[in-house]
Amino acid sequence: MIALILTCVVGFGAGAFGVANAALIHGEEYKQKAESQQLSDTTVSAQRGTIYDRNMNILAQSADVWKVYINPSKIKKEETRVQIAEGLSEILELDYETVYAKCQKSEYGYVLIKSQVEYNKKTEIVEFVESNKGFNQIIGTENDVKRYYPYSNFASTVLGFTGADGLGLSGLEYYYDDVLTGTPGRIVTAKNARQYEMSAQYESYYEALQGDNLVLTIDQVIQYYLDSALEQAVIDHQATYGYGIVMDTDTGAILAMSTKLDFDANNPYEVTSQAVLDEIDKIEDEDEKSQALVNARYAQWRNRTVSDSYEPGSVFKCITAAAGLEEGVVTADEMFNCTGSYQVKDRTYHCSHREGHGVEDFTTSMMNSCNPIFIEIAQRLKADTFYQYFEAFGFTETTGIDLPAEYKPTANVTYYTGNRLGAVELASTSFGQSFQVSPIQTITAVNAIANGGKLMEPYIVAATLDENGNTTSETEPTIKRQVVSEKTAETVTMMLEKTVSGGTAKNGYVAGYRVAGKTGTSEKLPDKVYYIGSFCGYAPADDPEITVLIIIDEPKGGQYYGGSTAAPVAAEVIEQTLKYLNVEPQYTEKELAELDVKAPNEIGKGVDMAKSDLSSQGFTVKVIGSGDTVISQTPSADQVIPKNGLVVLYTEKDTETTKVQVPNLLGLTVADANRTAINAGVNIKISGYTSGASIASYRQSVTEGTEVAMGTIITVSFKSSTNVAD
Repeated sequence: MIALILTCVVGFGAGAFGVANAALIHGEEYKQKAESQQLSDTTVSAQRGTIYDRNMNILAQSADVWKVYINPSKIKKEETRVQIAEGLSEILELDYETVYAKCQKSEYGYVLIKSQVEYNKKTEIVEFVESNKGFNQIIGTENDVKRYYPYSNFASTVLGFTGADGLGLSGLEYYYDDVLTGTPGRIVTAKNARQYEMSAQYESYYEALQGDNLVLTIDQVIQYYLDSALEQAVIDHQATYGYGIVMDTDTGAILAMSTKLDFDANNPYEVTSQAVLDEIDKIEDEDEKSQALVNARYAQWRNRTVSDSYEPGSVFKCITAAAGLEEGVVTADEMFNCTGSYQVKDRTYHCSHREGHGVEDFTTSMMNSCNPIFIEIAQRLKADTFYQYFEAFGFTETTGIDLPAEYKPTANVTYYTGNRLGAVELASTSFGQSFQVSPIQTITAVNAIANGGKLMEPYIVAATLDENGNTTSETEPTIKRQVVSEKTAETVTMMLEKTVSGGTAKNGYVAGYRVAGKTGTSEKLPDKVYYIGSFCGYAPADDPEITVLIIIDEPKGGQYYGGSTAAPVAAEVIEQTLKYLNVEPQYTEKELAELDVKAPNEIGKGVDMAKSDLSSQGFTVKVIGSGDTVISQTPSADQVIPKNGLVVLYTEKDTETTKVQVPNLLGLTVADANRTAINAGVNIKISGYTSGASIASYRQSVTEGTEVAMGTIITVSFKSSTNVAD
């Protein structure tokens, strides 16, 4: 009995202890192990929110792709392992050895082979599985998501890109990652004792939720204008970079923002600059070469309009002028004498025109960009007052734009505080040197003058929408403060308008639109070997719609002043943007006299009548064919051509279009370019600044030697090379 009792006690006790140990002490652990064996829990990737421009054009969008995986534990034969490795590596264009190694992991039930597989490849995988018995238990596919950028490098430094995990790594994709990222879904399926999935009645599906969409203030068309102009400017001036911003004057909304050179957001790790790649290839040390490649990638991802800093140069003179006028230490018509230099303690500062401009009023000193006069204004203001305006215009703080990695100014490192502004520091700061600002700070400050003295907070996301298109948030324009009075802003605008119409910023002139602006040129710190040329202005000056900043970084080839490098680019962007925004041009009588005209429609008329009609309007006429009636013409009816342009009339149906070669139209005056074009059988559309002396063409839209139809219109850009030093 004792033995029986002990046996029962010990036996049942051990059983009870085992149950208690399993249920109470290790219950959760065993539960998880059981679930891992009995359940398959697959994550369903969520669609990332779409990014639209202000007109709902898609700039970034996610689409369905697939992951391809295998269950190596189901591979029982070496023959099967080899066959699977060969098939998958060939279809998915992967290294065979890598895939084979994954097939050897027999202790695993899930091994990822490749993610973000496109539909056509996924179809090949399915066909491969179906054509081989038993492969359906080894090879599988599941939903994945891939980010697409329809326009490749379009605004890529602004949009940024995502990583393989779908998370934002730069630009708006990074800054708004929590908004754009959706909530992943799940598919939970049951498995039987042999680890095969059971029927659908044992499956639970939790739907993935798409992230919110972004509607930007960026306008696709204006962005294209800015991108194209900057890209060409970088080529023209052999510059390292070109960057610019177009801002809505009233609201501070960013209509366009560009950095050239940039990258393809669909292939962000591919270095796009061949010159950079050539330099990297010259590096012999592999570690050094690898690091250079990493640095090149980071460099092309950088949004330099927000993250870089530079000395603004003479563009800053409009800020000094606004402070002086607001404080009443100067008036627009006060007379000065520019002797060509200004002495401050042991430092001599020179005007860009070293001989001096002589007697001039304050407005003319702005037009001539006279450093000595602005030093005098700063000395009158004194350090404390000058610093108050420096601070009020936003140069001591970030702008608050909704983009990552904004440059952050540092007191007494990137700028001088009031108590550290000695006479020398005050003098150099007055005309835009000895301190650093970012491009977004510069345009925000100048925009305050354009906007009647109101400093706006710039922004780039106008609204967020849910997947059904409902607005979940909306950005309201924010006035940070009133920096100067409307009267002061109007006076500075008048001065800047004259600076464009006849001063150092003359190459920023646009026929039909009153442009106010200032150019700047500064040496790059710390080496001071290269320059930065810039232009910042707004238009129309009497009722500004847009504010534009253009910066040409490290221009080479002899021209480096902002008046030569940046102002023509700004003029191009301003003209195209205002016309796109349907801002009606207001031409002066002189501009009207020089305007191009529309080609009249001569089709169907007799040849003699057509020739007489065209000649009476000042056109040059060329007749091709021996017919009596005009069958077709080049340029076509209503196409804009010069008043004395060439019209080619064709009089026979099957006559081939007469071809001519485009002549060299660079380095010519307007008259010479017109004459050369007509003699060669083409027309020119004149663009840029064409008044005054030393005007020469610097760009033609179709390269020399290109074969075109006789009468084709070639756009030729002109600019002045004198009195543009700033």
